Amino acid sequence: MTPREVIEFCKSNSIGIIDLRFTDLPGTFQHLSIPLSELTEDNMAEGYGFDGSSIRGFKSIDESDMLLIPDASTATVDPFFEIPTLHMICDILDPVTRESYSRDPRHVAQKAEAYLRTTGIADTSFWGPEPEFFIFDSARFDQNINSGYYFIDSDEGFWNTGVQQPIHGSNNLAYRPRNKEGYFPAPPFDTFQDIRSEMVQKIEHFGIIVEKHHHEVATAGQAEIDVRYDTLTTMADTVTILKYVVKNVAKNHGKVATFMPKPLFGDNGTGMHTHQSLWKDGSNLFYDADGYAMLSATCRHYIGGLLLHAPALLAFAAPTTNSYKRLVPGFEAPVNLVYSVRNRSACIRIPTYSNSPSARRLEFRAPDPACNPYIAFAAMLMAGIDGVINEIEPPDPVDQNLYEMSAADLAMIRQVPGSLDEALAALERDNEFLMRGGVFTDDLIETWLDYKKNDVDDLRLRPHPIEFFKYFDA
Repeated sequence: MTPREVIEFCKSNSIGIIDLRFTDLPGTFQHLSIPLSELTEDNMAEGYGFDGSSIRGFKSIDESDMLLIPDASTATVDPFFEIPTLHMICDILDPVTRESYSRDPRHVAQKAEAYLRTTGIADTSFWGPEPEFFIFDSARFDQNINSGYYFIDSDEGFWNTGVQQPIHGSNNLAYRPRNKEGYFPAPPFDTFQDIRSEMVQKIEHFGIIVEKHHHEVATAGQAEIDVRYDTLTTMADTVTILKYVVKNVAKNHGKVATFMPKPLFGDNGTGMHTHQSLWKDGSNLFYDADGYAMLSATCRHYIGGLLLHAPALLAFAAPTTNSYKRLVPGFEAPVNLVYSVRNRSACIRIPTYSNSPSARRLEFRAPDPACNPYIAFAAMLMAGIDGVINEIEPPDPVDQNLYEMSAADLAMIRQVPGSLDEALAALERDNEFLMRGGVFTDDLIETWLDYKKNDVDDLRLRPHPIEFFKYFDA
């Protein structure tokens, strides 16, 4: 819709409130609401003011005034409010210069798409992330001077098989997925079918095409909802909306959903495998019938860029200290920086469900859904473009189960960073590829590094419960 059409739609559909959305630098949805009387074409063009100094990763207090410019094309009636409310995602401007804000995550994504077109390599990139998450019945946690703990519970958690009084009902009905056996038995093991289906319907309400949903590998309600591929900024919008829907549907059922990468010890973590491809004039540039796994040289070089820059990329794509409790060698995690056809033990997999030229793509398996998708997708695209420009050859593909390779053979393969601290150090060393075309800026990278180093220190400075278990009697 155009701004005028949005206004007419609101009036004819008795919309009372307009909710303006954007993400902070880490990727959390923020919002402010205005009455319908404030929704005018002039105001939509001029922008709505807010305090940028109160938003994580944005302005300092001495330059805090910022503007939200609604994107009329994202207008959707929000399905969660009692008062009819229209939801719009916004871009962010500096009110003095009237220029887009360099640390607006959505603007970074838009710049990455624009830069791709200027290179002449391709005119479009397509993205198909697979965000996983958990649905729990409760989650309690705290950290203070003399205690630190978390306690998660789920009626579907295998640990509740032996309890006399389960969370729901008076009898223990026993059917629960064992650890690593949640992919994907039918009910009664899977107790979240209707909740996931409701999530899907509400995601579709936003005009998003959903391909499937299912229980994931872990016990205790791990889930995945897959959406149809789309262009970079639109897909980042989609991931942000999907997370919003998942959390609110769970809440409406008296449950809590989390996209935290590793909330459970001893079971699978939560990733966001991200499918990618480049297109030009309607043709998929990643396809070559005669190439390995039907991949073109362009795709191979794109993979070379992703693998070369992966340590720095993960500062954005696996951006929490918790992310590296999922990315652990020796477990079922995509830590090996190689590519392979159909092989889920490689960091980059070439899916082969179809031999169609349009289906040829790569799947980067290291990212997780705690990332800001606007920034993470943009960074991945910039790494791939760097690979194509410089014709970076990746290591030879490894067509065997990497989890069963000998220690000597594995030692020859590069792996992802082992901690957020290592990923941030890699980003400090390797960020020139992100700067091309002004897509990323010095101030964004410096702000990100400062913010995330605080995360590292917050964990490093606090005692951990396992330390009491191991060392209290020292």
